[in-house]
Amino acid sequence: MAPLVHGCPWCYIGKARFEKGLAEFAHRNEVEVVHRSFELDPSRAKGDTALVIDMLAEKYGRSREEAASMEANVAANAQAEGLGYRTEGRDHGSTFDLHRLLHLAKARGCQDELLTLAYRANFAEERSVFDDEVVLALAVEAGLDADEARAVLADPGAYADDVRTDEREAAELGANAVPFFVLDRRYGISGGQPSEVFVQALEQAWKDRSATALTTVGGDAAACDADGACEVPRG
Repeated sequence: MAPLVHGCPWCYIGKARFEKGLAEFAHRNEVEVVHRSFELDPSRAKGDTALVIDMLAEKYGRSREEAASMEANVAANAQAEGLGYRTEGRDHGSTFDLHRLLHLAKARGCQDELLTLAYRANFAEERSVFDDEVVLALAVEAGLDADEARAVLADPGAYADDVRTDEREAAELGANAVPFFVLDRRYGISGGQPSEVFVQALEQAWKDRSATALTTVGGDAAACDADGACEVPRG
């Protein structure tokens, strides 16, 4: 299990680190990666958006200058992984519709493609993923049929149960912050860990495939919780 949370910068960074770790794993061709839904700020209504800098300042009780510094620290972590990251102009809003569309993409075999494009649009490009037309363009770019994707966005019930099922499963597994990775439902990796942690966890899970209890591996790492609060490294 890997995180499917487009608004969390540590999921964006964590996905890249996980993929680097997976690329070094000897049995990588036998690993199936499944993305699960986890909403940040699930109570936010569709269309209710705010600039990320303003949201961070309000949530953490900081000035806009301090919030901008927090974003710059996250950007440095993203750029160290070769990822683009805009520190100004990004918006924050409800991700529920995009989660529903990502489940359609899963059914059509292009979920990872759409997630990657959504991350890039949200964090690195001047494209708001809270604009339905932008999301539709990303869906088509990922390989979805435009009419089918538009129909899903127009129907609030389409794939809604799939999103809620994922969220319940996350709660059952103890995932109260993201990114949160689960290997074979037995090994949990919390936060945006370095790629070598993923290599070690994959190797351990491969060697010990008879275990049944969920074990958390790796130390503490930056993450975003269900209320949208994201830890930011200092320095």
